[in-house]
Amino acid sequence: MAQRTVLVVLFDDVQSLDVTGPMEVFAGAEKHTPGAYRVRTASLTGRPLRTSSGLTVVPDGTLADAPAPHTLLVPGGQGTRRPAPHLVDWVRAHGPGAERLVSVCTGAILLAEAGLLDGRRATTHWAYCESFARDHPAVRVEADPIYVRDGHVATSAGVTCGIDLALALVEDDLGRDAALAVARHLVVFLRRPGNQAQFSAQLAAQTARREPLRDVQQWITEHPGADLSVDALAARARLSPRHFARAFRAETGATPGRYVDRVRLEHARRLLEDTPDGVEEISRASGYGTPEAMRRAFVKALGTSPAEYRRRFRTAPAR
Repeated sequence: MAQRTVLVVLFDDVQSLDVTGPMEVFAGAEKHTPGAYRVRTASLTGRPLRTSSGLTVVPDGTLADAPAPHTLLVPGGQGTRRPAPHLVDWVRAHGPGAERLVSVCTGAILLAEAGLLDGRRATTHWAYCESFARDHPAVRVEADPIYVRDGHVATSAGVTCGIDLALALVEDDLGRDAALAVARHLVVFLRRPGNQAQFSAQLAAQTARREPLRDVQQWITEHPGADLSVDALAARARLSPRHFARAFRAETGATPGRYVDRVRLEHARRLLEDTPDGVEEISRASGYGTPEAMRRAFVKALGTSPAEYRRRFRTAPAR
């Protein structure tokens, strides 16, 4: 088995977890399968640098002297918003030579600045997706997934998503058992699929300030198949339907109906991903009532049917 060199690019104001998260995954895989990976870090100068959290990191050496990588990994952080021109030049010159090009969080911005994402699908931290798409119109930015793979190029969303992507790469390289062993050691999920949303429905909305409304949010999450009409939810909050709808939107940023739609869609996606249950059973459990109602919701939100969604998920290489 050929050893894969993973080269992590470092720069001032890099996000430390973008660096250490994937490095821990690859280092753990090396312990599980000796000879699988050689992980190295490098910067323009090779001198110690400070991460965005204030942690000082000492690179293994300079980018000029770095070994030709199998996997070139570019982390994110504040430093990607004002990258040194020489760093962009180095990535532009050496990125195409890597067998696998990977970014974590806003590291995708650096890849885009180097022209390596033109015409490709990519993602980054949710907070920067809009500006990323505006500044780099040649990149097809996908704001929802936690990571996106387009050929030999893989980009991940914010911070901890780099761990998910690294585990997916280890699973590709060494198999599920190796990735599972690393995930267990790090006490993380083996596989959050790349098409999983960056935000759950609860995180996508604000948390209500008032306790009755927070309780209703929790009830919706725990009972997606229940009667979640405005009247029923208002009664649970002990408010009039009109008052409830107005207060819920003011405190969460979403109408009750929109919030319920998000929760039900997320619940149905998880059941399609993680269970063998049939579409009819899942449609009832998720509150859609009929397979046709769930199909319409999936087509509207995701552009695909539940059956096709499950097929794509279970055949995707990102597993």
